Amino acid sequence: MTSLETNVIKIVEPIINNLGYEVYDVIYEKEGKDNYLRIFIDNGKQITLEDCEKVNNAITDILDEKDLIKSQYFLEVSSPGLERRIRTDKQLEILKNEKIEIHLFKAIDKQKIITGILKNYDQEKILLQVDEKEISIDKTNISKMKNVYNWEEI
Repeated sequence: MTSLETNVIKIVEPIINNLGYEVYDVIYEKEGKDNYLRIFIDNGKQITLEDCEKVNNAITDILDEKDLIKSQYFLEVSSPGLERRIRTDKQLEILKNEKIEIHLFKAIDKQKIITGILKNYDQEKILLQVDEKEISIDKTNISKMKNVYNWEEI
């Protein structure tokens, strides 16, 4: 997480919490020629378009006032979805003993995508249970992680 993303969380989190939501993640990224500040909210239930609109309206002015982002950007407030990007230890803690998918920079056993049960993690490594074996993955080798939703439960 960048320092800009961390600073945005510090500014918007109290406002979002007061509305009955929590900040799941903040991502500032460039797509093509445009910059996007994406704020993902959760409430433990279902996030609706009205929820996103309410949060957007509540934080827009304070973000403009604080002027953390000097260039033009688009603000998007949305749900993190069912299969959520994992970027923090807090998110990993919530997903212990759940199925996650990890994309790697360098292959392990000829695989660049590994799916398994998150058994443990620390500052340097993540331990996955894949079938009958445990695989230890250096966090520096991880390009992306997400939880894997069980679509058969629908």
